Amino acid sequence: MIASVSKEFRLQMEGYGLTTAQIHYRLPDHRSLLQLYVWQDYDLAPEFPELKGFLSYWERELDGPLHSVHIAHHRLITPSEWRAVDGVITVQ
Repeated sequence: MIASVSKEFRLQMEGYGLTTAQIHYRLPDHRSLLQLYVWQDYDLAPEFPELKGFLSYWERELDGPLHSVHIAHHRLITPSEWRAVDGVITVQ
């Protein structure tokens, strides 16, 4: 039986990193008030196609207009942490 690899691990191996966005938006009925929404997913920096898709959906479908977006991004697995190893080490 072959163990399957999680979608998140595959994305990280393809260069995706964990992206967190703080999205400030105006309340539809009270435009002077701001609300905060936190979005988090795996995305590719610096283009951020997943986040851009989400923000496009927001502007197209939701009533609360966007005020600002702050982004934090971190690759959890970097090339220096992943390397092929020849051989097997057994521990008894």
